[in-house]
Amino acid sequence: MTGLNCLVTGATGYIGGRLVPELLDAGHRVRCLARSPQKLRDHAWAGRAEVVRGDVTDPRSVADALQGIDVAYYLVHALSSGPGFEERDRTAARVFAEQAHAAGVGRIVYLGGLTPEGIPHRELSPHLRSRAEVGEILLAAAVPAAVLRAAVIIGSGSASFEMLRYLTERLPVMVTPSWVSTRCQPVAVRDVLRYLVGCAGLPPEVNRTFDIGGPDVLTYEEMMRRYAVVAGLPHRLILRVPMLTPRLSSHWIGLVTPVPRALARPLAESLRHEVVCAENDIARYVTGPPGTPIGFDQALDLALRRVREADVVTRWSSASLPGAPSDPLPTDPHWAGGSLYTDQRERTVDAPAGALWRVVEGIGGENGWYSFPLAWSVRGWLDRLAGGVGIRRGRRDAARLRVGDSLDFWRVEEIEPGRLLRLRAEMRLPGLAWLEMYVDPDPDAPAPGTAEAPAPGTGGTTAPAPGRARYRQRALFHPHGLLGHLYWWSVSPFHAVVFGGMARNIARAAEHLDAETP
Repeated sequence: MTGLNCLVTGATGYIGGRLVPELLDAGHRVRCLARSPQKLRDHAWAGRAEVVRGDVTDPRSVADALQGIDVAYYLVHALSSGPGFEERDRTAARVFAEQAHAAGVGRIVYLGGLTPEGIPHRELSPHLRSRAEVGEILLAAAVPAAVLRAAVIIGSGSASFEMLRYLTERLPVMVTPSWVSTRCQPVAVRDVLRYLVGCAGLPPEVNRTFDIGGPDVLTYEEMMRRYAVVAGLPHRLILRVPMLTPRLSSHWIGLVTPVPRALARPLAESLRHEVVCAENDIARYVTGPPGTPIGFDQALDLALRRVREADVVTRWSSASLPGAPSDPLPTDPHWAGGSLYTDQRERTVDAPAGALWRVVEGIGGENGWYSFPLAWSVRGWLDRLAGGVGIRRGRRDAARLRVGDSLDFWRVEEIEPGRLLRLRAEMRLPGLAWLEMYVDPDPDAPAPGTAEAPAPGTGGTTAPAPGRARYRQRALFHPHGLLGHLYWWSVSPFHAVVFGGMARNIARAAEHLDAETP
């Protein structure tokens, strides 16, 4: 099965962006069709896959992209309930099927939505109805197709999962629509990708749908309660109100979560229907390691893993990329990955970057935190009273830091000498917190020693321009439950004094240090 030429449409989306590296790791060659190829530049696999510009509704660009392709993955959806979206989905599927046949493609693989048994299409939500119709169009084509049908996909960045995450984390008491009692069969994103990759090797005579799901059948209410347990949140009180229509539900979701209402509405409409797998025939064709498919609790654990390991900062800073499909990607929507509050400060410093870095690396301990000492001391006392480490641990070395060092009630999580110091809070908090300090040469400043302006009293001769640097400071907080949000909102009025003063005084200390240096 290895060595196939695969086309992936929808590579800028949630599943497509995670499928490409799985196909590459399986030994396949991958081409991506995207309307905006630049959106794929931040993916770690960007240099290993071919990217072509095109639109699935344009026969010419689809035909060009399908040349030489063995397996074509159709992962494009108009995830909207706006006027005409069903017709756009219908047209795109027909164009893709026709051009795949003309190009001699051996198989089409499509990921759609799991639909309830025995309900006519006209009674389905527009979202589910369109997914089902696209699957039927592809199955009726001349190219063999595998249509996978999934319900809620569990993984950081999945719209369904993010809605579950925000509703559960932000509302200890929930007044919910009646659809929270509807049963569904969630599936881990790892299993979805495993099935998609495996479908590349299906026998040519296979042309059918496959229901894919995990081993657990749960109501949405049960999923929220189990999410709270896995995430370590208190028990959630859920009250069902039958008069909340899908339209009202989408407004409610939009109010409580950052998931866009245009996306929340089709998701809420789909949850009205019971979606449970009617068969598990995919297991006959695509085998997996022991323990698969993954259970709901384990899927949650994998999706939340990076938060508990205190690596969530990489999701928003793009400092690294995830190592598993259930991890966040820097290219996920801005509302994915859970809440992250930030306080950012930036200053130009009239001192070289080296002097500024010496101040940054010397922070804490006897040197203090360069702002409002009483506030830092009080925070340390409160932490000690709560059973935390307090602020009296100091530092190992007065001038040098290394990864893993304790620094008062922080821990050095990352250090790039001369450029970055990232600290992770070890104080008692209803969430996770980091403090990042960056040092960069000022791009607008003349290079040290270059002529800048005539020096006073020199008869027009020039004086060397002093070196300058840019200081950037970022405090980040990932709240845990409603208490975490309340904590941030309660302390944020003091950030201008604490963090603003910190940035200002670090800049002054660097300038003073530079002035004293011969």
